[in-house]
Amino acid sequence: MAQDHLMNTYARLPVSFHSGKGALLYDAKGQAYLDAVSGIAVCSLGHAHPEISNAICEQSQQLIHTSNLYNIEKQTQLADALIERSHLEKVFFCNSGAEANETAIKIARKFAHQKKISHPKIIVMENSFHGRTLATLSATGNPKVQEGFAPLVEGFVRVPFNDIDAITALNDDQEIVAILVEPIQGEGGVNIPDKGYLRSLRAICDQNDWLLMIDEIQTGIGRTGEWFAHQHEGILPDVMTLAKALGNGVPIGACLAGNKTAGLLVPGNHGTTFGGNPLACAAGLAVLKTLTYHDYIAYIADRGELLLDRLNQALSSFDAVVSIRGQGYMIGIELDRPCVELVKLALEQHLLINVTQGNTIRLLPPFVMSNDQTDQLIDTLSSLIQSFTQPN
Repeated sequence: MAQDHLMNTYARLPVSFHSGKGALLYDAKGQAYLDAVSGIAVCSLGHAHPEISNAICEQSQQLIHTSNLYNIEKQTQLADALIERSHLEKVFFCNSGAEANETAIKIARKFAHQKKISHPKIIVMENSFHGRTLATLSATGNPKVQEGFAPLVEGFVRVPFNDIDAITALNDDQEIVAILVEPIQGEGGVNIPDKGYLRSLRAICDQNDWLLMIDEIQTGIGRTGEWFAHQHEGILPDVMTLAKALGNGVPIGACLAGNKTAGLLVPGNHGTTFGGNPLACAAGLAVLKTLTYHDYIAYIADRGELLLDRLNQALSSFDAVVSIRGQGYMIGIELDRPCVELVKLALEQHLLINVTQGNTIRLLPPFVMSNDQTDQLIDTLSSLIQSFTQPN
């Protein structure tokens, strides 16, 4: 398909999807593809979910957009639902994960301003990913993503992920005001920290009067078997960012603030034209309602363990498999070699997967994937890895 007038910002695969249902996408010829990435952790409830589609259709026939100059009922309802599940206090709605993280960074800067800190710093992690706007790009711990965009935004101090000692070594830096961290690094290779890591970060932030800001854009809304991944550690952040699965495909982001940060932004400090409009919030409400009604959070906790066990069994004899790691329906299979070409090979087998960090297969299946589709995923992936790593 000719794309002469599109900017060359994506290495697109040679396929175009015309419809979808559940865990399947269909091309123009009606060929089905098993979607094991969910639009990169977006369509957790699959494609064309009837409850989500109905909510979008009903809202579109009533009202799609009004400005945030006016009260938006659905926005208030969605904020209430998120606060109920997160136990934080206030929500700012926007359109994407990058915008949610921009909001978090601005909150940290405002916090610093109130503390009379003129050159504030935020601790961020190596191999992290927080977005592609200039500030979130600067916070991201991937030099390849940053290449060509200098000068970057100042004020970020980078340390290794899952290294508490590297953070405590910065305790005396009076310009540090916050830590920004993913509870599980997604783009970084599905890196899962040691148990207690987030609890230690919470304690360090309390000790130093820093903000703990958790990027749950990929991990949030049930992906790891809790509403939010930090809940596995029983902590409460000062700021949490969400996007991706919150709208199941309708663009929406959110920045949630706790007691320490809820009142920092005031009229004139921040805003958005489209963020939190009736259509996006109707989709978000339908997502939360559907996940709750069908008890998907507990379901993914159990199914995720089963899927991880089955992948370990299926791939245990492959020397090229370095590790299989995951939580809930967020799984990484690290190989001992670059494996980006597996994405195209999987496409030929009508399976959609993703490779990140060059050597890690990332699986983000939709929660609605059936038992037969789970079997198909494991069997196809095992065959592909075997033929790729053990050629005849």
